[in-house]
Amino acid sequence: MADTSGRGRALVVGLGIAGLATALRLRRVGWEPVLIERALERRSSGYFVMLFGTGITSARRLDVLEAIGNRSSPALASYEVDRAGRRTPGLSPAGLPGRPRVLMRGDIEQALFSELPDDVEIRYATVPTQITQDDSGAEVTLRNTASGDTVTERFDLVVGADGMRSTVRELVFGPQKYLHPLNYMIGATVADGPVEGFGLNDGVVLAEPGRSVWAFAFRDHGPGLLFSYRTNDIDAEFDRPAIESIRAAFGPQPPGRLLENLFTAFDNAPEHLFDSVNQVRMPRWHRGRVVLVGDSAWCLTLYSGMGASSAIAGGELLGTLLRRHSTDIPGALRAWEARMRPFIHKEQSGVLAMRTLFTPHDRGEQFRRTLMIRLMRNRVTGPAMGKIIDMSNKEFDVAAV
Repeated sequence: MADTSGRGRALVVGLGIAGLATALRLRRVGWEPVLIERALERRSSGYFVMLFGTGITSARRLDVLEAIGNRSSPALASYEVDRAGRRTPGLSPAGLPGRPRVLMRGDIEQALFSELPDDVEIRYATVPTQITQDDSGAEVTLRNTASGDTVTERFDLVVGADGMRSTVRELVFGPQKYLHPLNYMIGATVADGPVEGFGLNDGVVLAEPGRSVWAFAFRDHGPGLLFSYRTNDIDAEFDRPAIESIRAAFGPQPPGRLLENLFTAFDNAPEHLFDSVNQVRMPRWHRGRVVLVGDSAWCLTLYSGMGASSAIAGGELLGTLLRRHSTDIPGALRAWEARMRPFIHKEQSGVLAMRTLFTPHDRGEQFRRTLMIRLMRNRVTGPAMGKIIDMSNKEFDVAAV
């Protein structure tokens, strides 16, 4: 039940998981959130994500966990394969320590969006172009990208939840190099049917030194595809169509039938994501009446598996502490960051082990990855391996305050 006492007006920039979770929690503790989104409309799908204990707990407190659902199933299997199609048992994401929920990003966004009251204002095709602050609030100039019209409005709080290349971050914290590239690229999409030669419930992983492709199985949907590879020149990867860069990364050896089919599925998909892999590292996430949440602030990367969970937890906790410090917004932001930062630091520090699991850097990492999977599949050694790759931290209830 929302607190209707009223505590302020907040601009939330970005209609992704972090922005929606933040707006929902703010509304329930008595704030008036105004959501703006650069796109012309809300995206409807999204790609493969996992939801670990931290995110599950926060989603439950937001009353959206049931609506989010779970696309994993005991029937889901995973296979390690090579270019010739030879297969061995692999490790399903749903089988990782902590038993995360396997989802599409749109599952979480739709659940959060559906819980927003009808009176929450959402403006599409809108971006901030200037933010100025004083002790009591922020003046934000907003531009409608479709009409070109601008308007300046006052808010008690501005939340930047607009992704790893955040406009809010640049406007308020400056153009410093907060993006730290890992020298990897990813290409993601959703296929309309199972991988040839496999069932709908079968996940497939082809991992080689410096490159990999994953087909993540959902129990009721075509698989999510993820190409991941190392590069020494990120800019050059964007100078040609995504599929050409991906094909080049997997050359010069012949792809074989299985990999060729995965290339074709990616190329034929109506939409895809192709981007470099970066962490966002900042000495602080708030300044005055502006705070960054989710990828804008920390971008744990796809390899961590914790992007969705940290976004939900960060937004939910922010609202909780703003309610607790109802007369002291700067104090609430300090308390929020003090609670979130140790958790995020551990997740960022542990990304190497998770990246090795997704895409081994070289032959040495490939050997360690193979050993890691064997040990994690073992009932005796699996729990210990989970601690080694920092899975236990993924169950930390960051919002329990």
